[in-house]
Amino acid sequence: MSGGRKKSGIPDPDKLEILAQQDFNVMIDKHLMFVRGQRGGARVVLKYRNLSYLNFHNANLSQADFTGSLLMGADLSFGIFRGASFFACDLRNADMSRADFSRADFRGATLSGADLTGADLTGTDLREGKIMTSGPSGGLEDRKRPGSPNNSRTIFTGAKMMHCDLSGSLAKAADFTEADLKDAVFRDAQMSGASFKNANLSGGDFTGADISHSDMRGSIRPGLITFEADLFGVNTRGSMAEGETGAKLDTAPDVLEQLLREHTAWVSSAGKKGQRLDLSGYDLRDVINLHLYPLTAIKAEGANFVGQELRRANMQSGVFDHSDFRDCVLEQADLRGGSLKNSKMTRSNLRGANLSALFFKRGGETRMKRSDLSGSVLRFSDLRGANLQDAVMMGVDLTSANLSGADLRGADFTGASIKNAKFDGCLLDKAKIDFSGM
Repeated sequence: MSGGRKKSGIPDPDKLEILAQQDFNVMIDKHLMFVRGQRGGARVVLKYRNLSYLNFHNANLSQADFTGSLLMGADLSFGIFRGASFFACDLRNADMSRADFSRADFRGATLSGADLTGADLTGTDLREGKIMTSGPSGGLEDRKRPGSPNNSRTIFTGAKMMHCDLSGSLAKAADFTEADLKDAVFRDAQMSGASFKNANLSGGDFTGADISHSDMRGSIRPGLITFEADLFGVNTRGSMAEGETGAKLDTAPDVLEQLLREHTAWVSSAGKKGQRLDLSGYDLRDVINLHLYPLTAIKAEGANFVGQELRRANMQSGVFDHSDFRDCVLEQADLRGGSLKNSKMTRSNLRGANLSALFFKRGGETRMKRSDLSGSVLRFSDLRGANLQDAVMMGVDLTSANLSGADLRGADFTGASIKNAKFDGCLLDKAKIDFSGM
């Protein structure tokens, strides 16, 4: 068994001793002295402890040992963890952005939903690994693992790993399902049998890497570099490669300005003048400053917005059914009354976005047009503080999404998948939602 560790008397994850932040701060200071070779320093060794939600921000914990510990939701951002051991650790939803994890041991770790944007994973060990304990009969058995029982692979599902450097990493059979690996570097990495299903691999560099028998079904692959890589048995069924991203829009300023003038006239005249802007089927990933254009009531069915910057965009009453918004920044965007049925919004940033109903007067009556996201996929999306009041969310997939502080009053989540989603501090008056599915 690759990476197995035989231990007895190891507590299960739900029985680990909890460490307080103030006690941890003292240990961080002593560890820094240890790193500097100063008298009185002491290496941090925190095996099998509950360190969830602690603040590691900007700390230097190189060579520290966290074997078997819980670090769920912990803030490790901008820290230095060179050569540290995270063997079989649970780092789900941890903030690990822009930290240095070079040569660290992540065998058997769980990093589902973790933010590894800009992290340095050069030379890290991502092989399989498990901790063995003595069973009731005296024989050895796998130690229980929260969230992923009987799984010894390193798990990066839904992780944000843009620009990460994993060159030379040992990541055989690692799970990068639905991870954002845009512009990540995997040069000479050993990744045979890894899963990249539905991941964003655009601009990734796999030069000289072994990615044989890997699963890239449904992935985003434009700009992927595979020079001298071992591609034997790679499954790319249903993935999006270069040339499969949709028709290119003529983004010349005069062309766009004319289209927008026609659209503005169409909106202001209630359809009597001008022409509605129809971007259906177009590849809009590279349109510069798209969020600054007046996109109210546009039609863009089946359009490709992957990775677009749409922060604070005015997109109310638009039709975006079947469009691809994966990895988009839609923070504080105005999407009131919009139709986003069956759209792909995995890993999208909708923090503070307005997806509530749009009210308008017609024939002396005030009518309500509800935002409709029915059937859409919002796995690992960030909906913190979003306004979803009266939204139609029937059958949406919100697996591992964060809806903390969102306004869900009157929203209809009938048939929605909400496994591992966060609803802390939400407004839920008259919302139709079945929390038994969590």
